[in-house]
Amino acid sequence: MVTFDSLRREDRSPVSGWRWFTRLLRRQLPKGLYVRSLIIIIMPMVLLQSVVAAVFMERHWQMVTQRLSMAVTADIAAIIQMIETYPQDTDYSEATRIARDQLGLQISIEPDGELPPPRIKPFFSILDGILSDEIRDQIKRPFWIDTVGDSNLVEVRVKLDGKILRVLAKRNQTYASNTHIFIVWMVGASLVLITISILFLRGQIRPIQKLAAAAESFGKGQKAENFYPRGADEVRRAGLAFILMRERIERQMEQRTAMLTGVSHDLRTILTRFKLQLALAGDNPDLQGMSDDVNDMQSMLEAYMAFARSEVEEDVGELKLSELLLKLEPDFALHKKTLTYSIEGDDDIVVRPNAFTRLVTNLASNARRYAKTLNIEAKHGAKWLTIVFDDDGPGIPEQNREDVFKPFFRLDEARNLDASGTGLGLAIARDIARSHGGNVTLGDSPSGGLRAVIRIPA
Repeated sequence: MVTFDSLRREDRSPVSGWRWFTRLLRRQLPKGLYVRSLIIIIMPMVLLQSVVAAVFMERHWQMVTQRLSMAVTADIAAIIQMIETYPQDTDYSEATRIARDQLGLQISIEPDGELPPPRIKPFFSILDGILSDEIRDQIKRPFWIDTVGDSNLVEVRVKLDGKILRVLAKRNQTYASNTHIFIVWMVGASLVLITISILFLRGQIRPIQKLAAAAESFGKGQKAENFYPRGADEVRRAGLAFILMRERIERQMEQRTAMLTGVSHDLRTILTRFKLQLALAGDNPDLQGMSDDVNDMQSMLEAYMAFARSEVEEDVGELKLSELLLKLEPDFALHKKTLTYSIEGDDDIVVRPNAFTRLVTNLASNARRYAKTLNIEAKHGAKWLTIVFDDDGPGIPEQNREDVFKPFFRLDEARNLDASGTGLGLAIARDIARSHGGNVTLGDSPSGGLRAVIRIPA
């Protein structure tokens, strides 16, 4: 039996923790292919150099510093023996000269001196620890050292019998101070390699970005200018496949439009004959039903042609939202209905003007037919253009909200975009929205009626 405690233990399992960590990592990592590729190149290089600097360089510093500190300590021990072996040199001038000329050390003797209090050892100083150990092992006398007071010198004080020996040595005599040259060369070479990698990687990523931009433009119904396959073989094949797919789709749409144009011409000819015969028959009440059927057939034919064409031949242009929504007010005023609207963001949008105007007009007319008030909120963001239609009409049942987008589907009750037409109104509206790369969805309005939302890429 599964209990609450067992579920909690399962949530705390290492597998669940690992999945949580991987999800968090995926959310934090950049999403772009270019940045991810750079991380794949740079991260191993940084890790490798960090390991080299932490392992090899630390051992190198420690070994060289130990050898140098051992040599300096041996020189100091020799000076101490010379001072104690030849006490006749009362002013220590010979010992000072030999230390200066032969050993490169500056020494001085302080009679009756005392060692300063011990200083706090630096946390990251290799020299302080190694030099202290060497003095302790070789000289075996009380001492005091300062490795950080002067950046160029190291001071060592050793307590002798009744005096203090003070020794100043250059830092490079006791410490491997030229190792930074290796780091400079390593970092410099890495920067050159990273720069070359960025340049080559940018050349490989750019064709993919061009292909994505061309596919996005084609999805919005725009023409992708000056696009041709380039880059690696795989990217070239993908670009060529996209071009062939686009040509097939365009050819299919052209064939469909041409075929429907021919069918429309033939049917219009027959309908014109029917109208002529009905006109010659005069005002006969028995023929009124046939006349209405002919008019309905013509309306159905025009609606179906509009649905089949979907305005694909129209070029993309700029359209002002304020002007488009302003044109809806006279229709609502004529039918004594209320229309309010608001626009947030840029007023200019890039769409196929006639098709988008028809999309907005159809949805607004649908609300005007079945509702008393309509509120339109348009929000033009950086990525998306969203237009929300909220009315107080009867709405559409939730189970039928997807069916009404099917061609020729009509509701027997409630409402429909073409109550007296063919049932193509919402199908045409969604087709226009999708040709712009977006969609039209239906929902419940806060006003109690229907909410229609147009959402297309900005």
